This record gives sequence, C-alpha cells and structure tokens, in this order.
Amino acid sequence: MKRSISIVLVLVSMSVLLSSCGVMFGGSKYQATIIAKDHPNAEIYVNGKKMGNGQVVTLLPREKNLIVDLKEPGCETKTQTFGTSFRTGNFILSVVSWGIFSLIDIGTGAAYKPDRKNPAIVKTSTKDFTFTVDGLNCTK
Repeated sequence: MKRSISIVLVLVSMSVLLSSCGVMFGGSKYQATIIAKDHPNAEIYVNGKKMGNGQVVTLLPREKNLIVDLKEPGCETKTQTFGTSFRTGNFILSVVSWGIFSLIDIGTGAAYKPDRKNPAIVKTSTKDFTFTVDGLNCTK
C-alpha cells in the first residue's frame, strides 16, 4: 500500500514539476474559428485540407503558421497566411519558475501563439482565436 502511494506521489510530482507555464496555461494547441467574411458558401481549406464552408472551428498546433485558402465558384482563390509569434511572457515566467524545464514549452510548441499584430486575428481567450479572411474577388 505504501509503495502504491509513493508511486502516485512521484507521478503527480513529476507531472507538476515537468510542466511549464506555456503548457499549463495554453497548451500546445489552440482552437481556431475561421470565418470567410461575406462569403457563407466559400470552401475553407486549412493548411491544404478542406474543413468546411463559410465558418469552421478546428484545433491547430501553436508552432505552425496557418494557411487558409478560400474557394468559391466565380471567384479567385484567396490565400492568407497567419504567422506565429513567441509567447515571451509565458517563457520568461517558465524560466524564472521552472528553470531548465522551460524548454518543454519550445519542445511542445506551447511557446508560440498566433501573431496578433495582424488585425484579422482576434484573441477570445488564451486557447481561442478568431481568424477572418476578407477580400475574395468575385466576378458575379
């Protein structure tokens, strides 16, 4: 019985000690809501994969750029790339509180976030972002 309790305590301690701020407060993925502004029938492709029409919600890895393609009959294909930026605040907090274990943020991708300098990106929460793609040229 004591052995089981010891194992559980060691596992719980390791999970706390080996986590970092970026992993605990945001994780390695975020939820993206992608909206085709004024085009509810436009097909939305995320990183080359068709996800739906008009508006889609999906989980995406934090460390990768987001490439959105909008396609609609009678319109030119619109491609927009949303970059990432470094989560400096979380990384500094991780280094101060966890030391070498702060590298976990970089390894898991939790050290990144969508680059909110782009006005088409709106942060809803730490784990939720809305991306609006505008400017689909149509001949209709």
